[in-house]
Amino acid sequence: MLRAGVAAVLENQADMIMVGEARNGSEAIERFRELRPDVTLMDLQMPGMNGLDAIIALRAEHPGTRIIVLTTYTGDVQAVRALKAGAAGYLLKSSLRTELIDAIHDVHRGQRHVHRDVAGEIALHVVDEALTEREIAVLRLVSVGRANKQVALELGLSEETIKGHLKSIFSKLDVTDRTHAVTVAARRGIIEL
Repeated sequence: MLRAGVAAVLENQADMIMVGEARNGSEAIERFRELRPDVTLMDLQMPGMNGLDAIIALRAEHPGTRIIVLTTYTGDVQAVRALKAGAAGYLLKSSLRTELIDAIHDVHRGQRHVHRDVAGEIALHVVDEALTEREIAVLRLVSVGRANKQVALELGLSEETIKGHLKSIFSKLDVTDRTHAVTVAARRGIIEL
């Protein structure tokens, strides 16, 4: 449906043509090699190879590749990951009709284009201290209902260490409990539920 929606938006543009489509990240890389589009639109959530891995692979092989991410994720962490991987644009699927053409033009000219809500989230959290990989691992286990004792066992740590990690997570995310930590982390794209 998304690909059909993009095609519908682009079909009336005199200066644009959709040259190909792909169902997943691996196919996107293959199609890019064949077609060499000026701008590539990439979803983050795809079966098999996800969009982030596809961006990294495309940019490694073709450093000048211009990529715009199309996603439902408004979180700053997910957006920053995509931008650091080499995406030049980050659009929400809900804004395709209003922003897609401008985003393609901007990125084609070598500029960045980030949806204003996402840019606001990035600006809001740019000075926040990031969670460590260990804290993210703890939070992922908490998000699936594991108690501190179970988290400690799975990660090979003491229960006190897990409590320390949770205290740090709460502080960094500015929350007071496990449920709120999971909710905020999922909204920001730190973890996936």
